Amino acid sequence: MDKDYTNVMEEIVTTLVTILMVSPDYQTFCQCKKCRNDIIAISLNNLPSHYVTTDHGRKMIFEQLNTEENRKWINKRIINAIHVVGKYPKHNDTQ
Repeated sequence: MDKDYTNVMEEIVTTLVTILMVSPDYQTFCQCKKCRNDIIAISLNNLPSHYVTTDHGRKMIFEQLNTEENRKWINKRIINAIHVVGKYPKHNDTQ
């Protein structure tokens, strides 16, 4: 399904999760797709969405969110999600 809108926060979180999960601090955490998606979902549920419908809007919102202060704020939520998923992984569930 093609969509004509994008959640810029989702793009940022997905990228930051990828970067964090290969860092030395988190290499021991499960790298399976289910755990990674759970980390992204928990993070996004704790962050505001920023939907846009144009490439110009995407660039504008990305620039607003891509500050050192905002990256630290977003990373805190991602790190919290990593620890939640690490403590309660669902990758072994059959559901």
